[in-house]
Amino acid sequence: MGEFLPDYLIREQAAVGALAAFGVLRILGAVLAFERGWRIAVVEKCFIAAALAYCLPQLFDLLTHLYSSRAAGAELEGKAAGCAIALFCAPIVGHHLGLE
Repeated sequence: MGEFLPDYLIREQAAVGALAAFGVLRILGAVLAFERGWRIAVVEKCFIAAALAYCLPQLFDLLTHLYSSRAAGAELEGKAAGCAIALFCAPIVGHHLGLE
């Protein structure tokens, strides 16, 4: 797929996918934590671990196939950026909703 699409499109698609997935899941995690009385710090650490696990396949591909890693590098950058933005902005949204 990497030879047909430019890097910026792969990066943007991965970033938007990670942003949507982790943003919605983080808000749902905050709702669940609020209802059950869990500490929000534990939920946040779980989502950071999930984001690392989400980026792990591209990191493995990047480290094992150094000669053909252009698409894997772009996808890893996009996923990492999308996860970082989602995990930064989702607590702000959760605070406005009264969950944190």
